[in-house]
Amino acid sequence: MNLNPRIILASASPRRRELLAQIGVGFDTLTVEADETPQPGEKPDQYVHRVAAEKSLLGQKSCQESFPVLGADTEVVLDGKIFGKPDDFDHARDMLMHLSGREHRVFSAVSLRFGGSHWQALSISRVSFRPITELEIEAYWASGEPRGKAGAYAIQGLGAVFVERLEGSFSGVMGLPLFETAGLLRMVGIRIPMHLKLPPI
Repeated sequence: MNLNPRIILASASPRRRELLAQIGVGFDTLTVEADETPQPGEKPDQYVHRVAAEKSLLGQKSCQESFPVLGADTEVVLDGKIFGKPDDFDHARDMLMHLSGREHRVFSAVSLRFGGSHWQALSISRVSFRPITELEIEAYWASGEPRGKAGAYAIQGLGAVFVERLEGSFSGVMGLPLFETAGLLRMVGIRIPMHLKLPPI
């Protein structure tokens, strides 16, 4: 077992960095540019698997050191449509108006490569939004939070006030499902240190 776990996180996402740090996994980050354009006929689960796998592969090719490389992709899906990240306010407003008062799914795929081996896992969560007004959407956009977020919201931030119900993985909706990630890391001998000091309640 690796007593000083260290991996390469092929992502620039601060949320994924926060989540890995939360479970005590040591890591270095590497920014990669994967093709995030959905392919014709590609289903949401196929899409997130492909993008996560491409990120880990690009990370492995760019990394000169022999460490496990982790890639991930998270997407908001409604009526079979992948929402992605908003281009501008109008795009974000359109997304949030469609999510308003409805249940959507969040697909979060994880890809881990080490040597010639490759492992993948998928988390699917269901998120229900209460009805949202246009004034709320305008104020939310002004906060800056929706920018760069799949589905134009962040469940760990102000966007939590829109969430009426969550069935699945909170960390998966954030961007890195920790249950699945920990399971993949065990494949390369990395276990989560349970001696971490927890914050006082």
